[in-house]
Order: sequence, then C-alpha cells, then structure tokens
Amino acid sequence: MLSRVADSILWMSRYVERAENVARFIDVNLNMSLDLGPDMANQWAPLVSTTGDHVPFTERYGLATQESVIQFLTFDEQNPNSILSCLAAARENARTVREMLSSQMWEELNKFYLTVRDASRNTVAVHDSPFEFFERIKHSAYVLEGVTEATMSHGEAWHFRRLGRMLERADKTSRILDVKYFLLLPSAQDIGTPMDSLQWASLLKSASALEMYRQTHGRITPENVAGFLILDPDFPRAM
Repeated sequence: MLSRVADSILWMSRYVERAENVARFIDVNLNMSLDLGPDMANQWAPLVSTTGDHVPFTERYGLATQESVIQFLTFDEQNPNSILSCLAAARENARTVREMLSSQMWEELNKFYLTVRDASRNTVAVHDSPFEFFERIKHSAYVLEGVTEATMSHGEAWHFRRLGRMLERADKTSRILDVKYFLLLPSAQDIGTPMDSLQWASLLKSASALEMYRQTHGRITPENVAGFLILDPDFPRAM
C-alpha cells in the first residue's frame, strides 16, 4: 500500500471519530444543563479546552456560552476541529482513496457530511432542537461504522482505518480526563460532593462508558473511572 493511501485512510477515520466525539461531548453538556441550570454557565469553556481550541475561540468569540461553543465546535469552518470541518476533511481524504472503500461506505460518509452541512445553513433550527440534532450525528457515525465493518475487506486499509480511530479515541479520552482533573472542579473541597459525582458520570457518558462502567464497578470513584477508561481491555474506548 502506498504511504499516501495509508495516510488518507488513517486521517479519514480520525476525522470521523473526532466529529462523533465532539457531538457526544456537546450532547453530554446539554444533558448536564438540565441538572445544573444556571450553574451550567461555567461548564462550556472546559468543553473548548477538551479540543485544544480555547485560544482561537477566545480570540473570536470571547465569552463561552452554550450558543457560542456549539457554533464554534459544530459549524465554524475556520475551526479545523469543528464537526463540519472534520467531516469535510474526512470526505476529501475518502475521495482520494475512493477505490479502497466500498460504495456503501462512500455513500454513508457523504450523507453524514451533507446532514451537517445542510444544518449549518439553518443553525436557528439546531439551537432550537439541539438534542435531536446531536443524536442524529451520533447515529450517523454508528451507521457508518457498522457499514464499514460489514462491507470493507479486513486488509491493510481496514487496519489503517482502525488505527486512526483508536488513536483519536485515545487522544480524546486523555483530554477529557485532563480537563476533569484540572478545570472542572473549582477547588479541592468539592471532591466527593454531588457536583463531583455528576461530573464523573458526565465524563463517562462522554466516552459512552457509563452503563458499562456501572456493570463493572458500580459506585463511581475517580480511581475506578480513570482505570476503566485507561486500562480496561474489555472496553473498546479504553486507551
């Protein structure tokens, strides 16, 4: 396999995984807002820190509000890590290696991209019904993954695709753990409080891990959460 082909497949997979991860992070924050109410205002800036884009966000948007963070992380074409930018990059990488992909994969990736692109032209509707929109993004990612597993030969291209997906998962898991430890809690006195437990539960939800964690460990503790997300070989999103 040519190195450029391997590179395109790896980055196609990373960009799709990144788009799904960002959608999950936003969706979890939206659900947290139902529990925290006005206290949720301080929880949107760390979401931008999770993607490593806090400097350009602050320069262009200033205050981190629900509306500004969702716009920046979802539709902002100047942000290379926005969902729209990631899917555009994934689609372009896929186009250059079209012969390595199944037609079903190409069609699903195109539909995924067009769903977000069309939504970017009517962001008012998205802000009015954000839960439904981000659920649709996650569902599109799951469909694409299922189609890929079912229709792509498990050769070199498949392994590079899987490598890209797992690298992106490891990167994002380490980032959300880092943000939890250093940004979300205002002081050490908050450790063990209901707020602390809520944030650990939200972190597990961000990795689609809450239900599987409870089956394995039951009670939420920082040590068990970190071990589950980093070392558990039976959990697919563990690092």
